[in-house]
Amino acid sequence: MISLLTQERLLGAALGSVLTGVVVLEQRKSIYKSVSENQSRFSPQSQTTVHIPKKESGIEFAHLWNKSVDQALGPVIRSLGTRGW
Repeated sequence: MISLLTQERLLGAALGSVLTGVVVLEQRKSIYKSVSENQSRFSPQSQTTVHIPKKESGIEFAHLWNKSVDQALGPVIRSLGTRGW
């Protein structure tokens, strides 16, 4: 039988994974939307073309992702650090 502590950890991991997935998808949608809006400002014909992100976009996305995680989880990490975790 799985102990209560193990069940709580598994539930926490599952919920954390789901939350992370949602945050990643929302961030990607936001980034692609802003790129699309900027393209349409400079070139009206670009609305009919499909945007294929370049390799640099992945690096930029990784940087934005790390920055947002730092901002969102920074207080939690500092709090856990002061408690000796």
